[in-house]
Amino acid sequence: MARRVVNELQALILGIVQGLTEPLPVSSSGHLILVPWLGDFTYLRENPDFNKTFDVALHIGTLAGVIVYFWREVQMMLRGLVRLPLRRDLTDVDQRLAALMVIGTIPAVIVGGLGEDFIDSTLGEPWQIAILLAVFGLVLAWADRRPERHGMEHVGPKQVLQVGLAQALALMPGVSRSGVTITAGRLIGLDRDAAARLAFLLLIPSTAGAIVFKGAGVAMDGLPPGVIGPMIVGITASAISGYFAIAVLLRYVRTHSYDAFVVYRLIAAAVVVLLIVSGVRSATF
Repeated sequence: MARRVVNELQALILGIVQGLTEPLPVSSSGHLILVPWLGDFTYLRENPDFNKTFDVALHIGTLAGVIVYFWREVQMMLRGLVRLPLRRDLTDVDQRLAALMVIGTIPAVIVGGLGEDFIDSTLGEPWQIAILLAVFGLVLAWADRRPERHGMEHVGPKQVLQVGLAQALALMPGVSRSGVTITAGRLIGLDRDAAARLAFLLLIPSTAGAIVFKGAGVAMDGLPPGVIGPMIVGITASAISGYFAIAVLLRYVRTHSYDAFVVYRLIAAAVVVLLIVSGVRSATF
């Protein structure tokens, strides 16, 4: 049994995949299903409970990378959260940022809490991921052609709630949390840089909450033997690749559209469909 646990190479691959695809608008949850599906990582397929545990571990790495990159904003959020219950003043920059992050995270918390069992049991098959990659890729392409009218300074409670409602859709593997929040940001008139920054900032509370919620029942003594090393490799790879993915994306969108990611999503969806239709891979994981 120990030999069938995820090894260091598989953990490294999945860590890099998670770190790159969480910030980029291409769906990390979809890729974390498709890569083991393509690579025939049998242990993850045959042990869905451990698969969820390993997914939580990889998200810890990504969260660490995002926090390091946005450390200044994280400090602002924390200061604002401390001040909000004492003296509510949304003219205070720290409190305003904290309040916006709380408002933007509420929809995902509600949908995730109420729909977790349905999502886990019904969604996440490769054929479904292919459809969602293509559909939401095209929606991103359409939204990205909207005029760039505002920066982050124009984001208020109404705007961040709209983006937060869109973020709740990302609980479906294949949608992409960063992709759908960037799409929503562009639809409300944010420029490409602001839409990406808002998406990354909303990632912090939503991912932290998901880690706490999903990791609450995970006990270290319940893990299979020999998995601690691969998990450390995966977490480290996810943190490092996630940090650099953010830096590259923010630099890229200052002078480019999101079309490259749309094309990638369409190609990935087509490849998955072809593999299923040709019988090379099953339609389910």
